Amino acid sequence: MKTITLAVALVLGNVFVLAQTKTPAEAIALEQQGKLPEAAQVWRAVIEHNPNDAAALASLGVVLSKEQKYRDAAEAYRKALALNHDLPGVRLNLGLAEFKQGRFTAAIPALRAAISADPTSTQARTLLGLSYYGSKQFALASETLEPIAKADPANAQLHQTLAQSCLWAKKLACAQDEFRLILQHNPDSASTHVLMGEALDGLGRTPEAITEFETAAKIAPNEPNVHFGLGYLHWKSQEYDSAKQEFERELALDPNHAQALAYIGDIEWKNNHPEAALPLLQRAIKANKDLRVAYIDSGEIFLQQKNYTKAEAALRHAVALEPSQPDAHYQLGRLYQAQGKNVEAKRELDKVRELHTKKDEGLTEKMSSEPPALNPIEKQ
Repeated sequence: MKTITLAVALVLGNVFVLAQTKTPAEAIALEQQGKLPEAAQVWRAVIEHNPNDAAALASLGVVLSKEQKYRDAAEAYRKALALNHDLPGVRLNLGLAEFKQGRFTAAIPALRAAISADPTSTQARTLLGLSYYGSKQFALASETLEPIAKADPANAQLHQTLAQSCLWAKKLACAQDEFRLILQHNPDSASTHVLMGEALDGLGRTPEAITEFETAAKIAPNEPNVHFGLGYLHWKSQEYDSAKQEFERELALDPNHAQALAYIGDIEWKNNHPEAALPLLQRAIKANKDLRVAYIDSGEIFLQQKNYTKAEAALRHAVALEPSQPDAHYQLGRLYQAQGKNVEAKRELDKVRELHTKKDEGLTEKMSSEPPALNPIEKQ
């Protein structure tokens, strides 16, 4: 029994010695050979032997990042920084690991700290700008990315992201410049012509915006939303026949396109065809319950038909969608006057006098509720 016990003790002792002999050099060698799981195992053994080895924790994070285990890598980097906040490069690596997970807001503090440590780091600044974009802080994204993009004119993806940032930050001159640069390299990009059109429309240059959308429609006639966008620009310009043609082309591609239905309904109502307008408006509302124009027009038609209950419901919904627009309050005032509700009528008409007409929602918001998302796993 004593012999067996001694043998067991010797075996256990050898295992302990082997665990103790795991070294950073061994882990680095395995990493260089591309044996990442084995390298990670060795780093964990080193850390188990010395839990306060910040450099080993940071190195483990690097290996885990190479394995695309970004959540575990971020945890390792945070532990390393808790032990030694001056470790070079770790904040950048932490920011990158958070970015790769699509945790853009979480990446921002680490990337800011990385830039403070190394103001010349283009990688940190690029990742910070992309993280601002990913977290929908478009003004900060454009401000951060603009100097980087100027220094790298051939980077089409970077210029595209900057252009989108400028567009959504309402920095429309910047957006126009960027889209023009992109079109110089790729003049047949229908999506870029659309975005250029959106920027020009935002600058009040609607005829030029129409030209861009017409170009996009020629290049990609079946591209979703291109005909709607062109129709909306004609509608804004009160060119209702041309607008209707484009909306109908959009409906040929997508029979349930809610906005195209709503604006054709609006044109029919403007042309004094309520019997044709109302079914289109109701179809639009069924497809999308947030289309304010459909509720306004429906409310007016119901009011004309003296269907006061439905008129009030539609107009109240329009007010709820945009309380600062005076037109729904005006129609409600008319409705209450027709019903002899003088107090309610006065209240609504007083609101009309208080409110100033708000500029109609821009084409960018009509075309999309938000810009294209980043695909972090592809960002380096």
